[in-house]
Amino acid sequence: MNHDHGHKPDNGGEPRFKAKWVLIGFLAVAAYFLISEHQAHFIQALPYLLLLACPLLHVFMHGGHGHGGKREPREKGGERE
Repeated sequence: MNHDHGHKPDNGGEPRFKAKWVLIGFLAVAAYFLISEHQAHFIQALPYLLLLACPLLHVFMHGGHGHGGKREPREKGGERE
C-alpha cells in the first residue's frame, strides 16, 4: 500500500523564516534611530527624495505594460509554444 500523502521533508525553512523577521525588526529599529537622530537632514532631503521617487516609480510601475519592447502578443485561451 502506498500511503504517500504529499508530505514534504523538512528542509530547514523555519530558521530562514525567523531570520527574515529578525532582519526586518533590525532594519525597522535602525531606520527609527537613523531618522530620529538625523531628522533635520532627513527633512532637508525630503523634497529631493520625492522628486527622485517620481521617475523611479514610473520606471518600475510601467514595467508590465510592454512599452517599447518587441514582444509577441499572447494568444487568447492557449499557451505560447
